[in-house]
This record gives sequence, structure tokens and C-alpha cells, in this order.
Amino acid sequence: MAKYIFVTGGVVSGIGKGITAASIGRMLKDRGLTVFMQKFDPYLNIDPGTMSPYQHGEVFVTKDGAETDLDLGHYERFIDEELTKRASITTGKVYSKVINKERKGDYNGETVQVIPHITDEIKNAVYKAANESGADIIITEIGGTVGDIESLPFLESIRQIHSENKQDDVLFVHTVLVPQIPGSDELKTKPTQHSFKELMSNGIKTDIFVIRSDGEITDQIKRKISLFCDVPVEAIVQSKNVELIYEVPLVFKDQGLDKYILKKLNLEDRKLSTNSWEEMVERFKSAKKEITIGLVGKYVELHDAYLSVIQALFDAGYENGAKVNIEWINAESLEDKENLDKNLKNLDGIIVPGGFGSRGTDGMVAASRYARENNVPFFGICYGMQVVLIDLARNVLGLEGANSTEINPDTKYPVIDLLENQENIDELGGTLRLGNYECTLKEGSRAKSLYGKDKILERHRHRYEFNNDFKEDLEKAGAIFSGINEENNLVEIIELENHKNFIACQFHPEFKSRPNNIHPLFDGFIKAALDK
Repeated sequence: MAKYIFVTGGVVSGIGKGITAASIGRMLKDRGLTVFMQKFDPYLNIDPGTMSPYQHGEVFVTKDGAETDLDLGHYERFIDEELTKRASITTGKVYSKVINKERKGDYNGETVQVIPHITDEIKNAVYKAANESGADIIITEIGGTVGDIESLPFLESIRQIHSENKQDDVLFVHTVLVPQIPGSDELKTKPTQHSFKELMSNGIKTDIFVIRSDGEITDQIKRKISLFCDVPVEAIVQSKNVELIYEVPLVFKDQGLDKYILKKLNLEDRKLSTNSWEEMVERFKSAKKEITIGLVGKYVELHDAYLSVIQALFDAGYENGAKVNIEWINAESLEDKENLDKNLKNLDGIIVPGGFGSRGTDGMVAASRYARENNVPFFGICYGMQVVLIDLARNVLGLEGANSTEINPDTKYPVIDLLENQENIDELGGTLRLGNYECTLKEGSRAKSLYGKDKILERHRHRYEFNNDFKEDLEKAGAIFSGINEENNLVEIIELENHKNFIACQFHPEFKSRPNNIHPLFDGFIKAALDK
């Protein structure tokens, strides 16, 4: 039987519940346990797939094609497991399922209510994840902050799970802020006490406190929280500010959190199965060199829109002994030719990540051309591959006005176009090409040398594809189509010969990059940038 850990947040939002949950997962995995993680989001959207990046940040995609919260990216990077659609539950998904069942008559004429019907659906999501994953530990993060109206059904559901299972099978972890008063610098625990009482009013007794604070949480402060919140001092740990987020599990271990969790769940105090995570962190922190990568994008004002890309770049840099400095470049600014050399000339590499819509496209095309003509290491991802193909069609083949039909439906040269099975779709949500697809790599290509294998599985999130009508002409012009999805005859990777590193892919490799298993395309890109 699985054990369940629920992570909630109090006082304020944005204090690191996701990193706390992921760090607990890492610690337990290091103890030889299997882990599956979930995020419960209280918004009414079915998923974040239709949200603006400015509203929600990055949309992370699982191997089976679920569009999810960016916290799942943290989960996968920390526990090094591929999660599934069972890992992401929203209020919208829950209510949609319940209403569909009601319309079908599945409730046999009952009055459909939040309790028990909504809460049963939420509980089923937890139990199904446990059954399908077969994991020893299911860690579930509850989005939002305790006290939010929209989170109440989730809190009631996890209360019921606690009552339905043995006492040592369920654990509640509460992440809170202990603020520091300006002027006196005094730390105040009163908000923590109120958050604890708020949870208690929902029938949930906190087992462990994870404290965020700019100040040092002393033993005296811990004793005060222990007294007023009825938890042992050893169950109160501080999530300290760290240089690398990957240090957080080590900070928790130093405070004995992994041992305490094992004790509370009545699990054997297993020895560490490996020290590889600690060794990785030490290796990362010893990086001495520095390189600057220009990220040319549409949403550069909100860095979370590219969270997995950023982390994959940082991790690949650390693994190669270098700190990566990111130069954030608004793609629209490059549409003015005078800005091109000024913004790009001092970069060690240029990356163009994914995006939707026409804004900034010409600037991305200009960045592709600049990197191509000046032998600057270049890496295009998803939309980044499409702008490369537009660049080649316009500036190498001389096809004036070549474009994607997403941007110009009437273009004479539709280098990027909709697949037939996408043409009649009128809904945005969940209708993209999503999840893992197989790709066959071309013998002798840079992609093949980086991956070291013939076939790969990579995650996708897009609607438009390269138009194969232009393939032969582009090959004659020096383009190498080095990765192909043979089932649908779709181009997945393109590269250029006689270039230091000019490679672009239709999929999202950042979703499969791990700090302890760097993605080959990011590794190759960073190596080329260092070589420059």
C-alpha cells in the first residue's frame, strides 16, 4: 500500500511549495523508495494550455500529452521520473468529470454536491495515481494558500483520505512564511499560528512545518511554533535561501527531515542508496567559467514562461564547468536591423524557444540568419525550428514572403502549415500535437552523434509542421533533415552543415533534461558555446 504526503501552503503564495514537495521526493528516492508526484490546482481551467504565459508561466507537458503546471517540471527534474496525466488535477477537470457523469445519469438521480461527489472525484485522482504508478510514496501539492475559498474541496478531500487510511500512512506538510519586521528585524510566528489554526478548522492537523524566512529560524522560534502549533521541534525545518535550488534536499537532510518522515510513516530508516545528488550539487557549485547565451523570445518579461529552458541551460552549463548568463532579448527589438549586431555580437550562443502567434517572428528570423551567417552556436526549439525554416526559405532560397500559415494564411510559400487532421479543429485546449513521439536520426548527423542512438522519444506541444513540399530545395541549399518521425513523415530536427552548432528541433527537449542527466541537445549547444 502507498503512503501519502500532502504539501500545503500558508500565509502567502509563492513560498516554494513545489520545491519543498520535489525536495521531499528526492530525499525519499535517495532512500530507495519509489515516488510519484501530483499537483492539485484550484483554477477552473481544465489545464493551463489555453492560458497566456504572462498569466501562468510555462506550460509543462507530460509524456502522455497532459498540459500542466510548471511545478511538474520541478518534480521531474528532482525525482528523475516521467510523470503522467495523473500528476495534474484542476478544479476544472474535476467539475467537468462530475458534470459529465451527471449528464449520463451515473448518479442514479442523486442530488450532485461538492460533498461527496466532488471530493470523491478528487480522492479517486489520488488513489488512481497510487494504483497506476505502483509507487511507495505519493506526494501531492495543493495549489493556492490555506484560506482560499477555491482550495476548500481539495482540503476536505485530503482530510477524508487521512480518515480512510491508517494514521501512519498519511502525512501533512505545511509550508509557511515567518516574516521579518522592517526596522527591528524581529521574526514573527503569529502568521504561522493563524495558518495552522485555519488548517485545523478544516480538520487537518499539520505534522511538519517547512519555514521560509529571510532571518535565521532559531531553536527559540522553533520551540514557540512547537508550543502553539502542537508539533515536535524536530518536525520544524527551515527552507533556507540557497545558491542552487538543487541544494534544498540537502538542506532538509542536514536538519533530519528525511529521517523524521520515515519515522512518521512507520518506514524503515533505510541508508542512503546513493550520494550522487550531493556529488552533483558540489560539481555544479565548482563551475568557474562563464558564458552568455542570448534568449530571443516573445515573453522575456516573464522568465517563468521559459522555466524549463532556463533550467536546462543552467544545468548543461554547470555540467560543463560553466555558469550560464542569460541575455534576455525581446524578439520584436531585433526587427530593427540596427539592433541586431548591438544585441547579438557579444553572445556565445543564441537560443530561440517556443511560442505562439505572429508577434516577434521577424525578429526571431533575423536572429536565425545572424547566427547562421556569423557562425554563432544556435539552438531553435519548436517555434524556433519553424523560424529557422522561414529564414532559410526567405534568405537562402530567395522565396520572398515565405512564412507560416499561422502568421500569414495567404502566403505564397507556406513553409510551415497545418496538418490535414488539424484543419477543422475549432477548440484550442488539448488539441495540439502533445506528448511523446518517436524520431529516427540520420546517420552521420550532429543529432545522431549527440544522442548516440538511432531512435529517440521526445515531447511535443505544437499545431503547425514543416511543409515537406520545400524539403528537396532546402536540402540542396545545405539543410540537413536529421530527425524524422517516420510514422507521419514529419521533420523533427534540422541542422546545417559547415556550422559550429546550428540545430533546431520541433519538440521540447527541455522537458526531458535533468540535472543528473543533461539533455544531449543542450549539452551539445553549451559545449559549442564554450568552444566559441
